[in-house]
Amino acid sequence: MSSRPVALAGWGRYPVVQCDLVAPGSPEEVTRVLRVHDSAAIARGSGRSYGDSSLSPECTVLTTRLDRFLAFDNVAGTLTCEAGALLSDVIDTFVPRGWFPPVTPGTKFVTIGGMIASDVHGKNHHIAGSFCDYVTSLDLAVDGGEILRCSPSENPDLFHATCGGMGLTGIIVRATFRLKRISTSRIAQTVVRASNLEAAMDTFERYKDSTYSVAWIDCFASRATLGRSVVFAGEHATPDQLTEAERRQSFARKIRSAKRVPVDMPAFLLNKTSIQVFNTVYYRLQRPGEFIVDLESYFYPLDAIHQWNRMYGREGFVQYQCVLPLRASRSGLTELLIQIADAGLGSFLAVLKRLGKESFGYLSFPMEGYTLALDFPAKSQTFELLARLDDIVTAHGGRVYLTKDARTSARVVAAGYPRLATFRDVRRRYKLHERFQSVQSRRLEL
Repeated sequence: MSSRPVALAGWGRYPVVQCDLVAPGSPEEVTRVLRVHDSAAIARGSGRSYGDSSLSPECTVLTTRLDRFLAFDNVAGTLTCEAGALLSDVIDTFVPRGWFPPVTPGTKFVTIGGMIASDVHGKNHHIAGSFCDYVTSLDLAVDGGEILRCSPSENPDLFHATCGGMGLTGIIVRATFRLKRISTSRIAQTVVRASNLEAAMDTFERYKDSTYSVAWIDCFASRATLGRSVVFAGEHATPDQLTEAERRQSFARKIRSAKRVPVDMPAFLLNKTSIQVFNTVYYRLQRPGEFIVDLESYFYPLDAIHQWNRMYGREGFVQYQCVLPLRASRSGLTELLIQIADAGLGSFLAVLKRLGKESFGYLSFPMEGYTLALDFPAKSQTFELLARLDDIVTAHGGRVYLTKDARTSARVVAAGYPRLATFRDVRRRYKLHERFQSVQSRRLEL
C-alpha cells in the first residue's frame, strides 16, 4: 500500500511535522502495511491528541477507515468494533437504545483506538476509573504483521502496556468494551460557584459521591480569589425528573447546529485583557442551582464549535494538563495558579477535575488527586512558563498527560511515571521499541 507525504499536526496545531501517511481500510491491510513498510510507524486516529504523539515522519498509519461496528451484546452491553470507529458514532447509535460510554473525554470526535492508547478519563474518574477499565480485549497488530489478542488474561503485560501506551506497542485494530445503561439522554446538573481554590476543592469533596464533576477555573484570579471556579456536578437524569413532554422523548438529544471558526484568528485577540473579561463575565453568568440539561452540552460543549483550535491563530497552541497526588493537590495547585496568574498567560479553557485511584496501564495518566488542564498560545513566553510548571508538578510528585503534551522533557516524564521502566521492558521483550515510534516517544525517550 502506497503512502503519501503530508504535513500533519495534533489538535494544538503545534508542532507541524512532514509525515508519510498511509490509510489502510481493514485489519488485513494494516498487517500488510507493517510487512511492507519496515520503518518506524505510529497509529493516528482522528488527530485529537494535542501534540506530537500521533506523528511519525517515516510512517503514520491513519486508522479512520477502520470504522465498523462488528458485534453488540444487548444484555451485557459489550460492543466490538474496529479501532477507527468514532465515539460520536457509538453515541449516535447506542444512546437511543439506552446505552452510554462508561467513560468519555471532553470531545466525542475521537476514535476508540485513540481512547485506549490514551486511556482517557472523564468527569467520573473519581467514581468509575478510566476507559481501559471497561476494555475486555483488544487486537494488536505488531511487528511483522502478526495480530495478538490482548486482555487481562491474554498477553496481560502487553495489554497493560497498550492501555495508555500512546500507540507505542503496535496498531490497535479491534477492541471490545462495555457500555453502561442509562434511562434518559439528560443530565441532572448542579452548579456551584466557588470564590477561590479552597472553596472549589471543598465543593469537589462535598460532591465526591456524584457520578460526574468538573470545574471551569479562572486562571487570572489572584490573591483572595485565586482559583475561583464554577463546579458542575451531574447525574444521569431518570424519567421521573423530566417533564411529561420530555419523558415522551427520553432519549432525544439537542444536537445544536455546529458553528465553525472559518479562519485562523489573529493572535492579538487572545490577550490578557480579553481573557480576563471573558473569565469575569463567564463566572458571573453561571447561575447556581439544579437544572436538567442535555448530555451534549454537559459532556461536549466545545464540539459545538468546529475547528475551535483555530482560535489560537496560525502558530497553534499547547495544552498543559497535569495531575497532583491528593496529599499535595492544594499546595501544588496554589503554586501553579500563582505562576500562571503572575505570567499573565491565563487560559479561558481551564478545567479542574478530581481523579480517583491510579489506573493499571503502565503509562496511564490518572492518579488519585486533582488534574488541571489549560490551553496557551504556542509562543516563547508560554514555553518558559510551562517549564516552571513542570518543576512544580515534579516537586509535588505529579505528572503531565502525554496525550496533551507537545514540549515537556524526558526528565519530567521519568520522574512522573514510576512504571516507565516496566513499559520499556515490555516493548523490548516483544521487539516493539524500534518499530513503533512517534516524534513524542523519541523526544521523551519512551
